Amino acid sequence: MGHSNNVTEFVLLGLTQDPDGQKALFVMFLLIYIVTMAGNLLIVVTVIASPSLGSPMYFFLACLSLMDAGYSSAITPKLTIDLLCDKKTISFPVCMGQLFIEHLLGGAEVFLLVVMAYDRYVAICRPLHYSTIMNRRVCSLLLVVSWAGGFAHSVVQLIFVYNLPFCSPNVIDHFICDMYPLLVLACTDTYFIGLTVVANGGAICTVVFILLLISYGFILNSLKTYSQEARRKALSTCSSHITVVVLFFIPCIFMYVRPVSNFFFDKSLTVVYTVITPMLNPLIYTLRNSEMKNCMEKLWCKKFTMDRIRMP
Repeated sequence: MGHSNNVTEFVLLGLTQDPDGQKALFVMFLLIYIVTMAGNLLIVVTVIASPSLGSPMYFFLACLSLMDAGYSSAITPKLTIDLLCDKKTISFPVCMGQLFIEHLLGGAEVFLLVVMAYDRYVAICRPLHYSTIMNRRVCSLLLVVSWAGGFAHSVVQLIFVYNLPFCSPNVIDHFICDMYPLLVLACTDTYFIGLTVVANGGAICTVVFILLLISYGFILNSLKTYSQEARRKALSTCSSHITVVVLFFIPCIFMYVRPVSNFFFDKSLTVVYTVITPMLNPLIYTLRNSEMKNCMEKLWCKKFTMDRIRMP
């Protein structure tokens, strides 16, 4: 199916028109992207290479890091390179591709955060049955469900936007292709599609966020029976999970639970969950997690001693 219009590319206005501001942002986003990729891939490598991190929690954490690395790569490199260009354009297919990947990975991450909360719930509230409930098959199944959820969410978004008639001007007042900036450009009434975005993106975010808060409420409530040490450990894990959840969901809810409109602070808000959150996730998870830190130290000390031994 071809899209029913003559717009072959969009012009992105980006974050700022100020040349000095663009240079400063270029350096900042480049550094953020490097830190994001290094941090997330470090987690993946550490989990794969450390036998002691074999529990489902770390398996899901590695999956989350891969999603964050992919999500960041769908957005930050283009955003960063655009800061050096005078005219920032994006072709229609690339725009649709970005929209799809962004919602696929964002959606999958939403569902994965639910899975991670469920994993913590079972570990803390049903510790004796943990290994039978969260066996390998269940973990793989939960991961597939997360991806399927993200895929379904993303395909729905794409189908709606793909067939919209776009008229000129084809200028998107944003730095990425997302639903609302695109809907504003359509030369047709997008009220109904706007509602589906709220129902699809906004509702998923809101319902999941509430579910997550309730589940962490249950978890924290059941900690009363634990020893001080176990409680401290569980609290530190859960608090890092809750931090990530809040950072991810609050901007998302704010962006998608409203009628089609573009506010002046949308871009800054989008930067938070598309650029900054993927960078913070590995930091939040590793700094609060002593096992993870120990394994990273072991892994890299081992690597350096191996390299030293190899040196003549």
